[in-house]
Amino acid sequence: MGGVGAGDALAGEFEAQRGRLVGVAHRMLGSRADAEDAVQEAWLRLARQDPGTIDNLAGWLTTVVGRVCIDVLRSRRARPEASYDDRLPELVVTEDDGTAPEEDALLAESVGLALLVVLDTLGPSERLAFVLHDMFAVPFAEIGEIIGRSTDSTKMLASRARRKVRGTHRPSDERRRQRAVVDAFLAAARGGDFEGLLRVLDPEVTWRSYSARGVVDRVGAAEVAVRVQRGVRAVVTARPALVNGESGLVVWAASGRLLGVMACTVVDGRIVEILSVNDPRRLASIDLPARPE
Repeated sequence: MGGVGAGDALAGEFEAQRGRLVGVAHRMLGSRADAEDAVQEAWLRLARQDPGTIDNLAGWLTTVVGRVCIDVLRSRRARPEASYDDRLPELVVTEDDGTAPEEDALLAESVGLALLVVLDTLGPSERLAFVLHDMFAVPFAEIGEIIGRSTDSTKMLASRARRKVRGTHRPSDERRRQRAVVDAFLAAARGGDFEGLLRVLDPEVTWRSYSARGVVDRVGAAEVAVRVQRGVRAVVTARPALVNGESGLVVWAASGRLLGVMACTVVDGRIVEILSVNDPRRLASIDLPARPE
């Protein structure tokens, strides 16, 4: 098969696989932009390949994207001078009114902050084995061919990764408890209730804030509580949201201007970590729920 028609057919088959490939790369790399780049590289390699030599296009593309992702992860590790500490995780923000569509909840969960943090502790091959098998049901034999390991060795990699990841999934009843903690946090902040804030903040809570001036880290319940009280003096509208699967808020000024997004990680009834974004440039890149009227 050759000519323009064959090229169009191949492009169509590739587009049919794009969504799945981006999903694989996103979970591997933690960035939508990097994922798109990895999938584009797969397309470029496919365009140079004789289609007649490919028996299973889906498998071939998965292999290419997997290897590209492994190369990217290894490159990051090989350049310790290039810090990723200030890199803002890709944020998926959905409404948290108890009626969010199931696919929105699954999307938020699949790229949740907790999961991305755990995945970052895995080695590149370990990460690929877990993502491909547990999230995309790719057989261990095929994964082994991608990473150059035996089937049994690949199973061990995935098992080790699974043990590290276990516990990041949050059942709905736990999410409701987390939301109650975040609601109590917001109520205490609005009421200027310093003691109320201390009750819902872990003593060692950390708050990472992404602003136009850079990244600021605050540690400790008292310091965070004081800063929160200062931040809510203005008249604002806060709307509950799921931010990468964590209970959070989207905040607007009375004028309608978007002020920020906040995600709270709750453990044992207290907030242990807060991530907030008020940098206009970063906020502009996030797909947000509509402002309440």
